[in-house]
Amino acid sequence: MGGVIALFIVSFMVDWFFNVAAGAFLAVCLLLIWDSLRLYSIGKITAERKAAKILSLGDRNRIALKIHNSTPRVIRMNIIDELPFQLQERNFSIKGTVDSNDNFVATYEIEPKTRGLYEFGNTLIYVQSPLGFAERRCTCETSQDIRVYPSIIQMKRYQLASIEKLQQYHGAIKTRRIGHNYEFEQIKAYVEGDDYRSINWKATSRLNELMVNQYTDEQAQPVYCLIDKSRQMNLPFNGMTLLDYAVNSSLVISNVTLQKRDRIGLVTFGEKIDTMMKASNNPRQLPQILESLYAEQPNEYDANYPLLYKVMNSLARTRSLLFLFTNIESKHHLNRLLPQLLRLHKRHLLVVIFFRNDELEEYAGESAEDTIDIYKRTAAAKLIAEKQVLIQSLQQHGIHAMLSRPDELTIDTLNKYLELKARGLI
Repeated sequence: MGGVIALFIVSFMVDWFFNVAAGAFLAVCLLLIWDSLRLYSIGKITAERKAAKILSLGDRNRIALKIHNSTPRVIRMNIIDELPFQLQERNFSIKGTVDSNDNFVATYEIEPKTRGLYEFGNTLIYVQSPLGFAERRCTCETSQDIRVYPSIIQMKRYQLASIEKLQQYHGAIKTRRIGHNYEFEQIKAYVEGDDYRSINWKATSRLNELMVNQYTDEQAQPVYCLIDKSRQMNLPFNGMTLLDYAVNSSLVISNVTLQKRDRIGLVTFGEKIDTMMKASNNPRQLPQILESLYAEQPNEYDANYPLLYKVMNSLARTRSLLFLFTNIESKHHLNRLLPQLLRLHKRHLLVVIFFRNDELEEYAGESAEDTIDIYKRTAAAKLIAEKQVLIQSLQQHGIHAMLSRPDELTIDTLNKYLELKARGLI
């Protein structure tokens, strides 16, 4: 009898638990259905992407996403913007909450490392249900194509208004002006601090007041950026090629040169001449240079320096300032180029700019652990020392030479331009 009662109780308990579990399961299912129905009845969500018409190479460019919630309730969401493949960003997302009939603005920054067309896709918004059991994907049509140009941001940063401050960067020293190799501007009254050597005695005697001549930098001087596009310029630094750094610097130099009312020209070359623009201070010159620099790509061949000399011989008839962006790696390499560099130097003021290898310098400075390490680091130190030998060799021939870090190329080149202008060498 006791066994029958126990069996009855067990059977009752099993039935009770089953009914409770079935009821709970049904309640959860109904809750899920209700949660999902609420999710698909929320109304419309829209998105708008705001970005500059053109992006700057190697700089942080801000992108803004404006999400508008026209639904009657607060929503939680996960935003995925379809980024261009060049950025190689696969796990990009932004989480946020937006009130009813309100906007949510999400901003992020991208740093393009290559020039060209960047295709942005749609904006995907994953909206969470009120209880968080489900998500709904909303696809907002925001696809657009944006071109990445040489750094417009750097160009604006180094406008002529900030030239005086420019000399203070990176320990640069402002160069004292020598003599009067400048154009006469006007006669003005003497004020304390004016150079007494500029006193105009004829005007002083006529007006019975101390008058001085005021000079301005000689203008309309031709300046050329010569960009070597050979395989040596395809070496990487912080995700960009050396050619990209030369392109960015050339754009900044072009802008400052025009601000100084000098004339600017551009020549890019590899195995052949790809771009040849005669120096001009026409207002349309800078946009043309920008478009040309946008399309420049490195090649896999050695640069044709005899052809460069031939082109410059016909393009620049008068003495010009030439900034040659190249990457000379060895004494043997320099010896092959030196005859053509000397020919250019004979007719023009030539400045050869090539690059420091920071990775090699860092490697050479590390402590060695074994004999092989000692050999490798000694070889690296030898290559670094050879760069200085190259600089000295060019300077011994009277050629101006600069060795610059890629990320400091723009400021170093600008300071060199201002120094040469201040010394009256061009």
